[in-house]
Amino acid sequence: MNHIRPPAVAGLFYSDDGTQLQQDVDGFLSAVRPAGDPPKALIAPHAGYIYSGPIAASAYINLLPVHATIKKVVLLGPSHRVAFNGLAAPTSTEFITPLGSISIDQTSLNKISGLPQVRLMDEAHAQEHSLEVHLPFLQTVLDDFQLIPLVVGDASAEDVAEVLEQIWGGPETLIVISSDLSHYHSYTTAHKLDQQTSHAIENLQPEKIQYEMACGRNPVNGFLKLAKQKGLHGKTLDLRNSGDTAGTKDRVVGYGAYVFN
Repeated sequence: MNHIRPPAVAGLFYSDDGTQLQQDVDGFLSAVRPAGDPPKALIAPHAGYIYSGPIAASAYINLLPVHATIKKVVLLGPSHRVAFNGLAAPTSTEFITPLGSISIDQTSLNKISGLPQVRLMDEAHAQEHSLEVHLPFLQTVLDDFQLIPLVVGDASAEDVAEVLEQIWGGPETLIVISSDLSHYHSYTTAHKLDQQTSHAIENLQPEKIQYEMACGRNPVNGFLKLAKQKGLHGKTLDLRNSGDTAGTKDRVVGYGAYVFN
């Protein structure tokens, strides 16, 4: 069986048995509480858990009430290592983390395979942490589910929205967009910039989000475009940066957690 086994999870190395990884994820989730109705979609960060884990948990905890309902997760994140046009799907039949394997939803991938912006490209997935860090959270808060993982390269909001439209689904399908916010500004500058980005995300205004505001701008903006068309409403659950969690305040990375209903 073809599979992708990420060499590291959440920017850190964990033992193969997954004990410490599970303890870390459980610890983040135990420190937060659900903030309302279970979401159709969420945006959450993808840095090392020591930096962004608490912020991501504030989004993922909201899935517990529908843990048995969600059967498919569409996961989009930006490419950090490989340059390409469009969206990259894997040829693998499963992804493997220290917490176990996740089946890839081949039916959904086949459904979008005819779109010109979608390509099969394993090299875009092999070392891509923007998807990888979300998997243990999903494995912890959900029951059995299938994954539709897509790494987003140079793609327009229209390209991303068209793909999401094809696999949007109903209550059984969750959309997860992976993105950090501003990078390597001072604490004060990052705080102001991330506030602007959060306002644009909450108000479904992709035209106001530029590359320096979110590394996952391409998947975020494509999702926001479609979310607006579908009448969803966004809410910020947590907005912090690495200076608030585990880093210094001179050069920080911003993290936000958002849910959409």
